[in-house]
Amino acid sequence: MSTEIELKLQLTPKSARKLAAHPLLANIASQKQRLLNTYYDTPKLELHARRVAMRFRKKGWQWLCTVKSAEPASGGLAMRNEWEAPATPGIFDFSHVDADDFREYLDARSSQFEAIFTTDFRRQIWHVPFGESLIELAIDRGQIESKGRSTPICEIELELLSGRVEDIFTLTRKLQDNIELCPAIASKAERGYALYLDEPLRPFKSKPVLIDEKQTPIEAFRSIALGCLEHFQRNEKGLLTGSDPEFVHQARVALRRLRSAIKLFAPVLPPEFVNAYGKTWQTLAGALGDTRNWDVFLAETLPPIAEAFPDNRDIKRLRKAAQHRARSARKSVVGLLAVKEYPRLLLEFTAAVYTLGDTLPVPLNDFAREQIARHTKKARNLARRHAELTPEERHKMRIAFKKLRYTLEFMAPLLSPKKLTPYLAALSHLQDALGLINDHITANSLIAEALKGRPASPIHGWISGRHELLLCELPDALRTWLAQRLPS
Repeated sequence: MSTEIELKLQLTPKSARKLAAHPLLANIASQKQRLLNTYYDTPKLELHARRVAMRFRKKGWQWLCTVKSAEPASGGLAMRNEWEAPATPGIFDFSHVDADDFREYLDARSSQFEAIFTTDFRRQIWHVPFGESLIELAIDRGQIESKGRSTPICEIELELLSGRVEDIFTLTRKLQDNIELCPAIASKAERGYALYLDEPLRPFKSKPVLIDEKQTPIEAFRSIALGCLEHFQRNEKGLLTGSDPEFVHQARVALRRLRSAIKLFAPVLPPEFVNAYGKTWQTLAGALGDTRNWDVFLAETLPPIAEAFPDNRDIKRLRKAAQHRARSARKSVVGLLAVKEYPRLLLEFTAAVYTLGDTLPVPLNDFAREQIARHTKKARNLARRHAELTPEERHKMRIAFKKLRYTLEFMAPLLSPKKLTPYLAALSHLQDALGLINDHITANSLIAEALKGRPASPIHGWISGRHELLLCELPDALRTWLAQRLPS
């Protein structure tokens, strides 16, 4: 078995033609290949469910059988386990897989395997000595086909043959000086399955955090931060198409989780990392927040107002103005994703996360307990005096609960599920109540902006009444949460 460290980048056909003339490659001989691959799975797509890719590849006159553990990528970087050996197409021999349980899993299903999709592309390869490393740089151009459908391939893969992972990122920065490159997150296999299933683009929600008590806090942060980045990147295409407001919501949540993770782990992170990336995502997060506010107003806040005031002349004007501002806010998000600094940010952040060192190694369990206790204490102090809080302080309480929830979700694998589940349920209910209160505060501001100061007293009065009603219901949610035992 080998461990593959690979950076994948998308580019246009025009940029692909420019790459071959890049000064870094000018004096290095290249190889050209045509690679024809057929990917197999069971009728129930059991390999896909396990995030495993299995293919037969024709490389020149030789056929190879390859099995990969298709771990998700973040910032374009993937680290996968891979087994490859000469093979005869259609004969499923996994004797080269040296993980016994996994080999038995494949053998037990070999009689069920059928072709799912093919990838057919031409590859040009350079072996680039760079820094302390030898890096294979390959351009792939071709297509993926399944069930009569196809989608193009035009991408670069940089694979670390020997040396340091840092050198892959440094080489990519050099290439980005002349060529537009964007970190890609979906492998050819993932795209092939999507084509086979004819899957529509769907919003992507955060996945459970994968950490364990044997890790250091830095290692845990790396897993959490890259998971947040993957969460954001997988919603990026939906942000660009504007097909569903949920893409905005999920992308916003991803960045909020990422920024919360940086703050949470700041005590063990290098100060220069926190200074560099603590506020880096703020502009994009702000644009997503503006868009989300208008989406919520149009979908959730305005309909009951329109129902309460069916004859109010301002409702139509308000809806039209809100739709205009929602479109404008969405364009701002698309504009931020289009600037050349955005793909550089993805690459730089991924590089910085992967190259973090353990400057202050402490047991992860100790660090988790300390951070959970700190956030819990702050939230409890605000909750106990909720009756005397000003609107500004109540907003701080909402943020304190949000940070506590993220902290618990990040540290969930270290905590008792039996205690964590009811605690998070009570916390989620409380956050929903505080979120509705905040939505009505935000609505007043949005209405004033949309109507440009024109009086809307009946509407404002209705919102104020709903706001007061929600405030009356808040103490019950606070008491339910305060009665929960802190998970440990």
